[in-house]
Amino acid sequence: MLPVVALVALGGVGSEVGPAWQAKSGGGTPGTFTAGYETCGRRACTWYGDFAPGDGSPVRRDVILYDAPDELVRGGSAPARDTGARSGVFGASGGGFWVAATLFAAVGVAAALAWLVLLARAVRRRRALSGPGR
Repeated sequence: MLPVVALVALGGVGSEVGPAWQAKSGGGTPGTFTAGYETCGRRACTWYGDFAPGDGSPVRRDVILYDAPDELVRGGSAPARDTGARSGVFGASGGGFWVAATLFAAVGVAAALAWLVLLARAVRRRRALSGPGR
């Protein structure tokens, strides 16, 4: 189970920790996110739309806006930053996504390390049981 937890945590939101911290620090390419549609789960809603960089780079289509402002509506726009996150861009006003990404990454690393420790112990145990003279 630990390898699965590690892969899910590090491969999902945890993989966005670098871009999230860069956005928190004001890095990346500023631009404008235009809301296309919203999906909602049990606890949160997520806006998808297009991001037009302010430097004239190509538009990123159908991306997530992490830390979207509460007042965003379909067709509305919000300032955002592209820091290279795989699935989206970050609201320029900031937010707490960096906390979630950091926690997911920490859980993934902890699960991976625990799995490696358990594997090392199992190998040592097996070698001890099948040691010399057995």
